[in-house]
Amino acid sequence: MRIAIGGSSGLIGTELVESLRKDGHVVLRLVRRKPSASSEIYWNPSSGELDFAQLSGCDVVINLAGAGVGDSRWTDKYKSLILSSRVDSTTLLAKAAAEVKASVFIAGSAIGWYGDTADRRVDETNPAGTGFLADVVVAWEKAAEPASAAGVRVVNIRTGLVAAKNGGAWSRLLPIFKLGAGGKLGSGKQYWSFISMRDEIAAIKFVISNSQISGPVNLTAPTPATNAEVTTAMSKVFNRPTLFPVPAFALKSLLGEFSQEVLGSARVIPQVLIDAGFVFQDPDIESAMRTLAAK
Repeated sequence: MRIAIGGSSGLIGTELVESLRKDGHVVLRLVRRKPSASSEIYWNPSSGELDFAQLSGCDVVINLAGAGVGDSRWTDKYKSLILSSRVDSTTLLAKAAAEVKASVFIAGSAIGWYGDTADRRVDETNPAGTGFLADVVVAWEKAAEPASAAGVRVVNIRTGLVAAKNGGAWSRLLPIFKLGAGGKLGSGKQYWSFISMRDEIAAIKFVISNSQISGPVNLTAPTPATNAEVTTAMSKVFNRPTLFPVPAFALKSLLGEFSQEVLGSARVIPQVLIDAGFVFQDPDIESAMRTLAAK
């Protein structure tokens, strides 16, 4: 297949490009600098710049672009960037997918859709929650409408916390744990809906190839873990003590408004993937941590 990807240099995009190319697909990377290879195409989502003709013949268009929610304190300016970077890139690629008549548009999304669910289990049938990130995800998914209106199959991949060493939550946790200073965050009772990187990539390829899947799809492991359970699994796998829990007030001081997401709880079930027969390689937190440790 011929596949175009926005956000191809990010945490998930980098892995996905490599995996798809190994499978023999032609992958076009959308870049915001002058292209340096025939497989690169210039785009600028904020100004709407993209030559749709360069995506001609693409079977699949994927958008994974967006400013990292944990990369900076949530000032008003950065919150605006979190929203605009997602909506602008999705809108542009949804229009591109419609123009080139792609078979499927994979639109990046997140489990932030559900807000704080406490210990309540939620799946793709649940409505949006409340809060800044929930509002962002609602707008983010709505931005894919130009593709669906044109008859393109749209899949909104609501990704959870990806267990990876080179980005995301675990890239920050691992150095602390390896020093023996890791511990639960806040009460430790909040649920973390995680997914290993290899399951994330496999799930994206699964929904690409399964023409019966459309709409929201949770990309999370089937057994969400509490933060305390995550801490225990990391301690076991990395053979380090967990002596120093981080109190909620310290996180609020350090992270500002973003601490609400760290201390909040999301118990998300990937029901669409389960019903479609997707097989997780890392269905629980200890398995995900062992895979992380082996990489």
